Amino acid sequence: MKPTSTNSLPRLPKMLDSNSPPRLHVAQNASLILLSLLFLPLTTPFLFLSYAISDLINPRALPRKRILSKRLPYGSARFHPRTILVTGVGMSKGLTLARTFYLAGHNVIGADVQPFGIPPCGRLSRALRKFYALPKPNGADGAAFYINALLRIVQTETVDLWVSCSGVASAVEDGMAKEVLERRSDCVCIQFDVPTTTMLHEKDTFIAETTRLGLPVPETHNVTSRAAVHKVLNESPRTKKRYIMKSVGVDDRSRGNMTVLPKRTLSETYGHLSTIPIAADRPWVLQEFVMGKEYCTHALVVQGVVKAFVACPSLELLMHYEALPPDSALSKAMLRFTQEFVGRRGGGMTGHLSFDFLIEERVTEKGAEMGLVPIECNPRAHTAVVLFQGQEKEMADAYLSAMKPHTSSNINGFTNGDETNHQPLTPSHSAKYYWLPHDLVTLILQPLLHLLFRKISLSSYLENCRTFLEYLLLWKDGTYELWDPLPAWWLYHVYWPGVFLASFLYGRMWSRVNVSTGKVFEC
Repeated sequence: MKPTSTNSLPRLPKMLDSNSPPRLHVAQNASLILLSLLFLPLTTPFLFLSYAISDLINPRALPRKRILSKRLPYGSARFHPRTILVTGVGMSKGLTLARTFYLAGHNVIGADVQPFGIPPCGRLSRALRKFYALPKPNGADGAAFYINALLRIVQTETVDLWVSCSGVASAVEDGMAKEVLERRSDCVCIQFDVPTTTMLHEKDTFIAETTRLGLPVPETHNVTSRAAVHKVLNESPRTKKRYIMKSVGVDDRSRGNMTVLPKRTLSETYGHLSTIPIAADRPWVLQEFVMGKEYCTHALVVQGVVKAFVACPSLELLMHYEALPPDSALSKAMLRFTQEFVGRRGGGMTGHLSFDFLIEERVTEKGAEMGLVPIECNPRAHTAVVLFQGQEKEMADAYLSAMKPHTSSNINGFTNGDETNHQPLTPSHSAKYYWLPHDLVTLILQPLLHLLFRKISLSSYLENCRTFLEYLLLWKDGTYELWDPLPAWWLYHVYWPGVFLASFLYGRMWSRVNVSTGKVFEC
């Protein structure tokens, strides 16, 4: 279901996997820790320089004063800051939203889990008034501790609004927490309930719900045995269709494997399927392979209305964010799909909603047509929220609208209950975001080793260098801010080295890491 090519990035060297020698995994962790130490004498002076410059021009205070001065003249009512809890501040999306509410003049409480006891980078942000460490939700007991911890924070800090920026592993637990918080406190939650979160989180139930709503989906089969897979594949010579397999649950080891089935020979197909751990208690989906470019979206949905929306080109591991123009046909089509999905379900959904789409080109008698095919849904905030930087007041207002009573006769300018015509907030500038250390490793240092061993050509390496220089000069780092530089320094010199050290000590093997979300893809 993934496209063969979605942008012009140079080809990267092959990643380590579970079959790679253990010494290579040890070397991988050790080299990245060493790299962090080597850059420490350079980044530390830059950290203090950032503080000196920010204190000189005081950008930390000016954005707040500028936004607050615009709020105060509103009628006779003066601006009253709210207390907002943002969880997941160790991820770029959570940190971005915490900064957003801070710059908009609100009091921000941050919270997140601490893997291996390592504080996340958001804990060091100037945007937070206070930080709380959360227990990791593991199983029934872990979920209870996690939910109780959130409830204590809400009650202690008198939180008005909880903005959930959960990771993939805690989405359902956050849905459970929403139900408890709204039942036992006055806190309003930007989070779907458990049934909605579960339905959107699982690939098979999302496809079934989208089909029920009358929206387009790729052909999808729920399979719990290899025999069921072969039954579908045996029809492929007649139907000319190809398929890929996806685990219904979270499975890092299979996520990067998008092998198109059936393979060239029957024995190769059988051999590939024999490696897949499929069973009744480990269901998979067999989904029609669609050739096309992949896109992702991020939407804030409040009381059944899409309040903020952005679409951008995507990859299986997305580390470069560039928004599609809001007035482009593709962006409008994906927004319309999102609005129709929310509108047809009803129920006043409130939470974050992110879709993955493939744009398929079809040849008809009238010529080439573009088809929009949804392949996955994530009921949580997407890192693409970084593209809204610079619109702090508007974003904060969009979130705080969840605290206003819902009226079908007149909401946000709608009349007669017509909410589908509401124009959501979209990025107002063309800034592009990347993560500098990630590109330094993947585009410069790792390919340099392959060049020395003659595994890639000099021209390929120079193309990598050109791409890296373009990002460095024209794009913006997704974590660093001049007025709030410590989270970026901490992320690359404390958090990630600590994770790599723990991986070495506990013998964990991984193939990739997502710098923006803190996720380690084990293999």
